[in-house]
Amino acid sequence: MYIGFDYGTSNCAAAVMEQGRVRRLPLDGQDPYLTSTLYAPHRDAIPLLLANALDEPQRQRYLQQHAGALAKAQRARRELEEEGLPFRCLLGKAATEQYLLEPEEGYYLKSPKSFLGATGLSTPQLTLFRDLVAIMMLHIRRAAENALQREVKQAVIGQPVNFQGLRGDDSNRQARALLVQAAELAGFAEIQFQYEPIAAGLEYESTLRQEQTVLVIDIGGGTTDCSVLRMGPGRRGAPERDADLLAHTGMRLGGNDLDIRLAVLGLMPLCGLDGINQRGLPMPHSLFWDAMSINDLQAQSRFFADATGRQLQTLLREVRQPEQLSRLAWIRQHRQTHHMVWEAEQMKMQLSEQTVCRRTLLLHQQALEVDVSQLQMAAMLAPLLEKIGSLADDAIHDAATQPDVIFLTGGSARSPLIRDVLAARYPSIPLVTGDHAGSVIAGLARWAEHCFA
Repeated sequence: MYIGFDYGTSNCAAAVMEQGRVRRLPLDGQDPYLTSTLYAPHRDAIPLLLANALDEPQRQRYLQQHAGALAKAQRARRELEEEGLPFRCLLGKAATEQYLLEPEEGYYLKSPKSFLGATGLSTPQLTLFRDLVAIMMLHIRRAAENALQREVKQAVIGQPVNFQGLRGDDSNRQARALLVQAAELAGFAEIQFQYEPIAAGLEYESTLRQEQTVLVIDIGGGTTDCSVLRMGPGRRGAPERDADLLAHTGMRLGGNDLDIRLAVLGLMPLCGLDGINQRGLPMPHSLFWDAMSINDLQAQSRFFADATGRQLQTLLREVRQPEQLSRLAWIRQHRQTHHMVWEAEQMKMQLSEQTVCRRTLLLHQQALEVDVSQLQMAAMLAPLLEKIGSLADDAIHDAATQPDVIFLTGGSARSPLIRDVLAARYPSIPLVTGDHAGSVIAGLARWAEHCFA
């Protein structure tokens, strides 16, 4: 049995085709979307948590190849059991709830996909991210099998045009290799890939009655992809669609980046972002960007390094308003960086539906209220929105043809800010929005049927 599999930066989904219709499968209880979050009692426990969950023969092979890491995991397990802590791995909503409840305990990771193309990862780090992805993929395969009551061994997995990474094609090859390795560990026997914007376009194409040139803009949690495609009812059965892809552009810019920017510019002023020292010099802004850049391993490593702790102590002695900067020190001490970005994400979602948002933040034993309006958020996010528009411009330019329609999809495309920017940029081109979170998985299910039926 085969599935379409959207291993997303923000959410994961799986679907199949049944009698010409897309059926999304429940992955988190009855929810067809599993948020891309994981919580484990300790990072060192990951290899053992994975090994305990694997099918045979993957388990035996894993045990033979990772004896050192598993011995370390066994020690971590004994320590946890001595403290009376559960030895388990939580995914999705349960993982985030556990992190928000006890942010200083355990190991929490949001969006493992964001790190797969990262530069400078050591072999142990690459193995860790592969294992994290494998844990999630294994859960999804088994959830799909439970829903279908059939063994699932084949999948079409979506991928962005460019993964998040600074090395271009090398980052893409690294990310794809990790996904393949994780899928094999999770028990998939045959894997195909399809670009996410093309998958979204396939779902839109299923509604067409005549040929069109379509600019598909897919704005996900970690990346934005723009593809110019020829589509129409006469092209649906073609064995290959490469010739229909006229141009595509993509970059590491998605909903997570919007959240991070909103966290820095909207929330970090409460933590000393705009502070000055006794000589009138500003606080180093890089400190606050590193704190909130939860999708950047190097930035987070810098923020939690001992040198940053010493730097903060020095700055606290020099700053004119130490009570504000002490909140950043508290965030660092209590590992609240993910929590702050989560607060910004909630703010962004509320401002998609209302003109003003008020959030109450608990910082350093203080309840602080912050108000942000849609206009303020638009100003904060304007540079990123402009980059999305430039990506679309480049795709149209490279295709050397004007699209008949713009199809906007992806979870982050829900924001009215993005729709307004595109409508103003292309006033003469109709803008169509689909099922933002569901277009990619629907297209992947259709392509899986094409590949494996």
